[in-house]
Amino acid sequence: MDAQDAVHLMQQAVLTALVVGAPVLLVGVLMGLVIGLFQALTQVQDQTVAFVPKILAMLAAMLVCLPWALQKLIDYSEQLWRNLPASLMGGG
Repeated sequence: MDAQDAVHLMQQAVLTALVVGAPVLLVGVLMGLVIGLFQALTQVQDQTVAFVPKILAMLAAMLVCLPWALQKLIDYSEQLWRNLPASLMGGG
């Protein structure tokens, strides 16, 4: 395995992690924006008003996206195990 193969494997791992984590993070950002707007309009500055709904929304997004995320992770793992022997032996 040369440096280019190692970099490619790392790129795939990081890209897979970003793709799997993106839906939950996007829901968290959108909920934070909505809650921040609500707090600015109502002048309610309690921390639990911001924290609890955001956590619940992110948990719901995680539960909804779980089958898709698991399938992405399984696909990545299968591809990694399938291509690892060729990478270790110096093939592409």
